[in-house]
Amino acid sequence: MNHLLKQFFVIFSLICAGIPQAHTAEIVMTQMQQQNLGVSVAQVGKNTVLSSRRFPAEVIVPVGQERIVSAPQSGLLDQLHVTAGQSVKKGQVIAHLSSPDLLNLQRDYLQAQTQKKLASKSLARDTELLKDGIIPQRRYLETESAHEEALANLAQRKQTLRLAGMSDAVINQLNPSSGMSSGITIVAPMSGQILEQMVTNGQRVDMATPLFKIARLDSLWLEIHAPLEGLPLVKAGMSVQVPKVQASGQLITVIRSVNKADQTLHLRAEITKGAEKLSPGQFVEAEISLTGTQVPHFSVPKYALARQGAEAVIFVQTKMGFRPTPVSVISEQGDEAIVAATLSGNEKVAVTGISAIKGAWLGLGSE
Repeated sequence: MNHLLKQFFVIFSLICAGIPQAHTAEIVMTQMQQQNLGVSVAQVGKNTVLSSRRFPAEVIVPVGQERIVSAPQSGLLDQLHVTAGQSVKKGQVIAHLSSPDLLNLQRDYLQAQTQKKLASKSLARDTELLKDGIIPQRRYLETESAHEEALANLAQRKQTLRLAGMSDAVINQLNPSSGMSSGITIVAPMSGQILEQMVTNGQRVDMATPLFKIARLDSLWLEIHAPLEGLPLVKAGMSVQVPKVQASGQLITVIRSVNKADQTLHLRAEITKGAEKLSPGQFVEAEISLTGTQVPHFSVPKYALARQGAEAVIFVQTKMGFRPTPVSVISEQGDEAIVAATLSGNEKVAVTGISAIKGAWLGLGSE
């Protein structure tokens, strides 16, 4: 009881001390008064939710930088020119496939080519006959329609050969006298590295069987798992580092989907510097830098917060006492609160006796 009375008289003396009338003014409080009110302070901490912490991340190949090369037709792989780990250029020959089905496709193309030639000749003849008035308009239209069908059929057969892996140069050279080829040369669709060889030389494959996995590795993605309470702190553009290999990049996506197994936040970063030191499928530790944000984030004990309506303040220790400092509460987890505030990080804040300080603060200028 004596202690409570002592606290009351100390607060009353502070209220009546003639301190300036502004809620942002410094609260004058001597060391003896602080001791009598049970006020203690603690150092403002760094934001421990993300700063100075490393999070598990998996290295993956970005979308659009990876291709699967598949067999365009069923047949026999009689030659493989590359294997896993090799670098290739776009258009480089990587395999050869012998396919009897290709002969049927070439035959259909040559037949369509012959039909197109006959249809062109018929159209040219009937055009002249129509001019001379020898044939009716109806016959000319029928011939014209047949010509268009022949053109469409030829285009379809040509596209089928393209899908089968034949180049336009080879297709244009096809004619009944030159013979047909039963082999398909398979080339790399992009420049990159062979990540995986899925077949062996001499293997028979079906159409669409995966042969190689090719990827461009000049930049890579990190799939990062971070604490869920860090969601308000992260945004695209923040710097990300992989300290172990001195690789770096930036966050590109904050995925609003929580991992059910461990309740972590899913982040995606693009590594553009030092990506050659990483490999797809590798697990690493990543750091997210919060520097560059407009208002720095700090960690304070949750009981250091003083609420005033919807607003929150902390009491920063000064030579004369305490300075009420508005803060924006980002998250609260356990006994720790993450706040955004204009602090240097070297301050000490009141952590006990908050109600006494708040009473003196709200009573500034009272009569």
